[in-house]
Amino acid sequence: MKRTVLILFFVITVVAKAHSSMQGKNSAEETLARGYWIDPATGLTWTAKDNGNDITWGNAVKYCQDLRLAGYSDWRLPTIEELEKIYDGSGFTAPHSKGSTLALAGKAKGGLLLTGAREWSNSRVLDDRGHRTGIAWQYDFAHGERWRLDPIGYRGSLRALCVRHP
Repeated sequence: MKRTVLILFFVITVVAKAHSSMQGKNSAEETLARGYWIDPATGLTWTAKDNGNDITWGNAVKYCQDLRLAGYSDWRLPTIEELEKIYDGSGFTAPHSKGSTLALAGKAKGGLLLTGAREWSNSRVLDDRGHRTGIAWQYDFAHGERWRLDPIGYRGSLRALCVRHP
């Protein structure tokens, strides 16, 4: 009897995980088709994907300001705190060269499509006197970390993910 219960528990667990995975996949596909995702925790509306190309901080700010999506024109680059709030630390795997698989720490919630190493924020790094420096905070979703190493003119593998208030 114990063995039957254990096997049944295993089968139910596997089916539940597969169903959850499919729901996540369907949710991501729906988000991409719609073009945006509304975060139920904050009410903020996020673009379904980032800009898809390397971009400097100044051009990222302009990209979001110029964006017209879902009937709205008030898109902006998010703060570093807003980016942190959509971090999903449940982990995932990503295909890599030569058939190997990378295990990454996290991703963005809502099935958002992120194509670069990090996403720019509109939050500038301050010096010891509280003055803005030539560096803006970035968020690395794969590792769940803030970055502040690259100057605002740098563009290598940095992207713009836009947000708006409802």
